Amino acid sequence: MGAAKGEIKNSIPGPDDITRVELENGIVVLARANFNSPSVMIRGYLPVGALFDLDDKLGLSDFVSAALMRGTQERDFQQIYDDLESVGASVAFGGATHTTGFNGRSLVEDINLLLGLLAETLRTPTFPPEQIEKLRAQILTGLALRAQNTGEMSSLKFDEMVYDGHPYSRPEEGYPETVGAISAEDLVDFHKQNYGPRGMVIAVVGGIEPQEAVDKVRAAFGDWGNPDQPSPNELPEWQPLKKSVRMRVDILGKSQSDVVVGTAGPPRSAPDYLAASLGNNILGQFGLMGRIGDVVREQAGLAYYAHSSLGGGLGPGPWVVRAGVNPANEDKAIKLIQQELARFVKELVTKEELSDSQSHYIGRLPLSLESNAGVAGGLLSLERHDLGLDYYHRYPDLISAITREDVLAASKNYLDPKKMAVAVAGPPHETK
Repeated sequence: MGAAKGEIKNSIPGPDDITRVELENGIVVLARANFNSPSVMIRGYLPVGALFDLDDKLGLSDFVSAALMRGTQERDFQQIYDDLESVGASVAFGGATHTTGFNGRSLVEDINLLLGLLAETLRTPTFPPEQIEKLRAQILTGLALRAQNTGEMSSLKFDEMVYDGHPYSRPEEGYPETVGAISAEDLVDFHKQNYGPRGMVIAVVGGIEPQEAVDKVRAAFGDWGNPDQPSPNELPEWQPLKKSVRMRVDILGKSQSDVVVGTAGPPRSAPDYLAASLGNNILGQFGLMGRIGDVVREQAGLAYYAHSSLGGGLGPGPWVVRAGVNPANEDKAIKLIQQELARFVKELVTKEELSDSQSHYIGRLPLSLESNAGVAGGLLSLERHDLGLDYYHRYPDLISAITREDVLAASKNYLDPKKMAVAVAGPPHETK
């Protein structure tokens, strides 16, 4: 095991090959060279997201992020895409609860164009009315499709129950009535008030010297400032459910029901996050979707798919089991899932289950960091969760040190079978 860990240390990012610089205006730049690649990957985020949205304009932050490339003070919508296409480059933005993310990719020789476009779209978008209305129509179409999607609607109702009174109960993309209420002036004002350099993080990975990458980011963003930029909103404390709750959404014309069972799990910063993550892998990820997949799908034949997932963001993301089932099997599948969750918080996982999951976690680390995009995402994770530049070097030892007792303690800490939410979306039940 020692030799294997030594090999991993030489192939993954660490303090010896990650450059971290904080610019004078508060932007953190992370850079790592990969001269085996002729391209460069840029990924980053700003600390502005749906937490900034008012209830009656929910979806505004997401709308703004989607509108950034619809025109700037220097280029219109068509020019932006023509310039990107002419060099085979790409730029994209995406809104989230806490952040607005962005990424771009180009050949190293075109990095100035790439950074220039990122700077323009982030700093000087114009939100042209004609483009905004086209985008609004696309967003509303997406929300109409969401209302007909059993998987998305069950997740929506789950969030409403588990995070009642908490910002996580609100969908980032909003509702048709709130998106319809957003004006072009709202987009301009939101951008002017909330977009700025403080808290922005940008990672540059590819065939370029790290210091040169930092200098180019400074040239594109170093003079950006917004004295009115607010601090990120404080996330209120999550209040656990007092008892189990259940909700069902009827959607006409569907042949499958989607089930979500669970509660809130640990934030990424929690000391027991890795133990919970290993536990989740055993519960419903590893192999053919872990214990849940084996019991609910393979043995009982009650589900088309069945697995578990664990969030791991800045706040208490969901720890849930999801399953797609025949509507006639909803209750049976839910009962079996609940039984497995109850067993999971009472018994130690087996030595083999833990060992297999630990080997899987350690083995997949270098695979996740093989590409420029994977490394850039990994660098952002180090910064966002304050893990330290040496985290990926320490990671195999951290995983190996987790015991069966650690997994059980973490599971008990978050998964209370008597205080869980059950959300179902599917065709209306036939009345006899």
